[in-house]
Amino acid sequence: MLELHFIRTNKERVLQGLKIRNFTGEELRVVDEVLQLDDTRKDTQTELDSILAERNQLSREIGGLFKAGKKEEAEAMRRRVSELKERASGLEEKLKATVEALNEALYTIPNIPHESVPAGNTDSDNEVYKPWPGELPQLESGALPHWELAQKYNIFDLELGTKITGSGFPLYRGKGARLQRALISFFLDEAVKAGYEEIMPPLLVNEDTARATGQLPDKEGQMYTVERDNLYLIPTAEVPLTNIYRDVILEEKDFPIKLTGYTPCFRREAGSYGAHVRGLNRVHQFDKVEIVQFQHPDRSYNTLYEMLAHVEGVLQKLELPFRILRLCGGDLGFTSALTFDFEVYSAAQERWLEVSSVSNFETYQSNRMKLRFRDGKSTRLAHTLNGSALALARIVAALLENNQTPEGIVIPKALQAYTGFSRLD
Repeated sequence: MLELHFIRTNKERVLQGLKIRNFTGEELRVVDEVLQLDDTRKDTQTELDSILAERNQLSREIGGLFKAGKKEEAEAMRRRVSELKERASGLEEKLKATVEALNEALYTIPNIPHESVPAGNTDSDNEVYKPWPGELPQLESGALPHWELAQKYNIFDLELGTKITGSGFPLYRGKGARLQRALISFFLDEAVKAGYEEIMPPLLVNEDTARATGQLPDKEGQMYTVERDNLYLIPTAEVPLTNIYRDVILEEKDFPIKLTGYTPCFRREAGSYGAHVRGLNRVHQFDKVEIVQFQHPDRSYNTLYEMLAHVEGVLQKLELPFRILRLCGGDLGFTSALTFDFEVYSAAQERWLEVSSVSNFETYQSNRMKLRFRDGKSTRLAHTLNGSALALARIVAALLENNQTPEGIVIPKALQAYTGFSRLD
């Protein structure tokens, strides 16, 4: 969440950033609400401190008065201490309620967009940051979308997934399962070569963990929950990986910290119909390799572009046509200051499919997590970044569709050592 000091000293910048996110006049009032609650908190704390100091001073004097035989003065002082105790109790309750209201209000304010974020309302307003420079693949007449290719080559089964679990839970089989495993290993190996430490994190997280990275309260409706144990299935490995450093004070020499991890991901998304969500285009469980970095604030934007280059390199090795979008204010994630999306071209569907988001959260997550580093005699909040490298479901869809031939589906050369075969037939 945003720092109170930042909101107070940069109020106009905060308001302008919220307007880029399409906040209306009514929604913008939360900024004044936060500042008023903070004023109340400070005033209440000051009054409480004064009362506690007086009470403690009087308590120390009472014993001396009794010893000096000044019983009436001592009793009067006792009554005063009792009054102060009651007032302090009331102020402590007020302070607690104010802090809770302040935190709840802060949780409703998203990150402030970076100055390069374009204005816009929806994904149609996103800016093409890097277009695909070549010709888009053209398939011969009769080419099939990936959900029909899956039936033809028996590589994944949506109906069996629905039978076992429900809609949006695909079952991979045979060479389809091996292709999944090959992609996961390939993505992890590429990340490890780039200096990322591989982590195998838990798939369930507690409320503190989900809140620290911004899934709560913003995305609560999209998460699967285990109510009996108050746990959440992770929507992305970003959540457990980033929380490794919750409540940690780092040294400046520790930067950059680079983590990668493969996990299944679980998301409850609103249902819709049409070709754009058929097959693997939108599922509730999918596999993903995530890259996460913790960086010094002065270097985080250089790191963001390094992460873009990493994802770009992986897609080039997969021989997939791709483009990079810079997300507009209306499409920007709640916790992100700047996000780039990678989309690959699906030749059979003749449309672009999002396969990665790479984001800089600046101090938004680290403020929630209390992740700091020593800067001389003081401490500062670190910057956090993350990216998909990559999400498999739509990668698989594009690989199947773009590489189909009359003889079968050709596996990219970079993957063949992982799959053990060069063609699906």
